Amino acid sequence: MSKQFDIAVLVGSLRKHSLNRLLAQEVAVLSPASLALQLIEIGDVPLYNDDWDLDPPSAWVSLRSRIARADGVLFVSPEYNRSIPAALKNAIDVLSRPYGKNALDAKPAAIITTSPGALGGFGANHHLRQVLMCLNVRTLPTPEAYIGNAANLFDERGKLVEPNVSEFLTNFMLSFEEWVQALGPRR
Repeated sequence: MSKQFDIAVLVGSLRKHSLNRLLAQEVAVLSPASLALQLIEIGDVPLYNDDWDLDPPSAWVSLRSRIARADGVLFVSPEYNRSIPAALKNAIDVLSRPYGKNALDAKPAAIITTSPGALGGFGANHHLRQVLMCLNVRTLPTPEAYIGNAANLFDERGKLVEPNVSEFLTNFMLSFEEWVQALGPRR
């Protein structure tokens, strides 16, 4: 097997049984073997406050360190009020600070948004792209992944049961694999 790439997965929803967490777990199963996905918890990350830059909380240090050593980042997020959840935005703020020490700089990334509604988090996906662009994150341009009607995609055990969505996500992750390989790890 060729190199295995370390992919950090940031899920925007903090709920234990969220549709986005379920989707992230299923994407890990559908991903090519060359991508080793690991869910990184962001619920305990204190709100960013630049007064703490000289003596950052341990959760900031851990998050920054983990993302800095990742070969890429996969964002899986719901849409809250046509944008991204506060916990995800906070994690990104922590990762991008202090100025000049952006742990996300030049990282290959991909975005999957999902929602119970038909639009699949379209607004959140594009808002997240805008945020990542200004941080020099190399976000996969296509395909874009908006997974709608998510409440109907899982069985009672939380397993993805919609074959078209499984096929789409498998192909999406193959595209992300090519993207990560093309950009290569930058550490």
